[in-house]
Amino acid sequence: MSILDRQRIVVDKSYNRWLVPPAALLIHLSIGMIYGFSVFWPAKGKGLLNLIGKQCDPSQTSLFDRLFITHCDWLLSDVVWTFSIAIVCLGLAAAVFGHWLETAGPRKAGVAAAILWGGGLMISSLGVSSHQLWLIWLGGGVIGGIGLGLGYISPVSTLIKWFPDRRGLATGMAIMGFGGGAMIGTPLAAELIDTYSTAQAFLYMGIFYFIAMMIGAFGYRIPPSDYKVESGNQVKKDSAMIAKNHVHVNHAHKTYQFWLLWGVLCLNVSAGIGVLAVAKPMFQEIAAQNFSIAEIGAIAGGFVALLSLANIIGRIIWASSSDYLGRKLTYAIFFSLGTLLYFSAPWAGLNQYIALFVLINLVIMTMYGGGFATIPAYLADIFGTQHVGAIHGRLLTAWSTAGILGPAIMSYVREYQLSQGIPEAEAYNSSFTMLALLLVLGFILNYFVKPLDKKHFMSDAELKIEMDLAYKKDAASQLKASSVGPNKTLQKIILPIAWVVVGVPIFMGISNALQKGIIIFL
Repeated sequence: MSILDRQRIVVDKSYNRWLVPPAALLIHLSIGMIYGFSVFWPAKGKGLLNLIGKQCDPSQTSLFDRLFITHCDWLLSDVVWTFSIAIVCLGLAAAVFGHWLETAGPRKAGVAAAILWGGGLMISSLGVSSHQLWLIWLGGGVIGGIGLGLGYISPVSTLIKWFPDRRGLATGMAIMGFGGGAMIGTPLAAELIDTYSTAQAFLYMGIFYFIAMMIGAFGYRIPPSDYKVESGNQVKKDSAMIAKNHVHVNHAHKTYQFWLLWGVLCLNVSAGIGVLAVAKPMFQEIAAQNFSIAEIGAIAGGFVALLSLANIIGRIIWASSSDYLGRKLTYAIFFSLGTLLYFSAPWAGLNQYIALFVLINLVIMTMYGGGFATIPAYLADIFGTQHVGAIHGRLLTAWSTAGILGPAIMSYVREYQLSQGIPEAEAYNSSFTMLALLLVLGFILNYFVKPLDKKHFMSDAELKIEMDLAYKKDAASQLKASSVGPNKTLQKIILPIAWVVVGVPIFMGISNALQKGIIIFL
């Protein structure tokens, strides 16, 4: 039996469940750097848009030409496709491998994610040094994106099983690191770019993330099949929106609720991801007249860091709050408040209320992150927990769609506005309005989410078969559980160390974000 196999990481009931979230956070803090990719393509200074010093003429070169061209710099829309491709591949990988994860286990998925994400960034480094855009797309987009998908879904179902009493908190912990990854990685990448080069920044970060993710993967543990929480409040079983039974992954997509939730996630993500994809150049252009050329790059980096901070805070706060508010009401808040804020952002930018513009985007980011963290618990409520990891993986194809839709709206509408003579500071106004309309549609879809008809749930006999398949080797594994997990004394020693390992970079990221972002409000 391989050390990567699921059966090797099943532990007995004495294992401290709070040792598992730090492992998830290590992986998600690493892959969350995808949200900070805009640091690699600032409108001014070093970056992918300024490697040569002469921008390609879009009227003389096609996108296909620019994949291989070496004598001029790429367009913003060209490099933003790296981000979009990564998100598309994330969603597709999650959908394809979600069911496999349930039997393979989170450790095997985490190791694969480390190899693909770290290796993808190294390939991107080669693409930058050779000025080959197709290599950047392949490395950071395709290969890295598949790693993102595997890393993203690796802890979700595991933590839901460890924390049946707090599904929202569990999913918030599972993926809050994804929102905070850019908060930590962006200043590191910026420092590497300034000190060395963009190519070396990709290389060094690939190596660093590979090591961190491997440590996280080997920290995963799975509870026994009969695991129950001895204390604390269980999920309320009397709620009309919380299923008492379970839906098979192969039947979930046959329900209209699945597709409503698919639309809910897609629209919420499209709105937020559009902002994140162009955050740094957008801020540079909107706030250019308020800061000097020497200041604007660093301040824009602070804006990206603040967005990441809001993203991570939103994931844990909104997801935890959803345990009390309910998932449906939580999403209703996202869409209604978000619509107002997206309509308000252009007004704030147009009138150069930069601090207000930043605050609006920060609140937007909390709800964007909160949407990601809440959706797995929403799925568990509607479809049960037996196959929630696999169902969540398939739902993440909505993210793939959003990864194209949101950035395309922001970047291509901007370029069209500029071609019509609209000033840079006003070029994003129409994009924000379009994103607001997406949220209106999301509100409508969420309204129609109802509990499933009982015909969709597995019978007791079918559920027993699925549980036997999922845990067919667990009984034998649990006999050796003492060799899988440390004893209670060692657990007490490891627990604070594990949280310090993930807590220190998070604290440093928060501190850095506040230090860099505070100048915006002065």
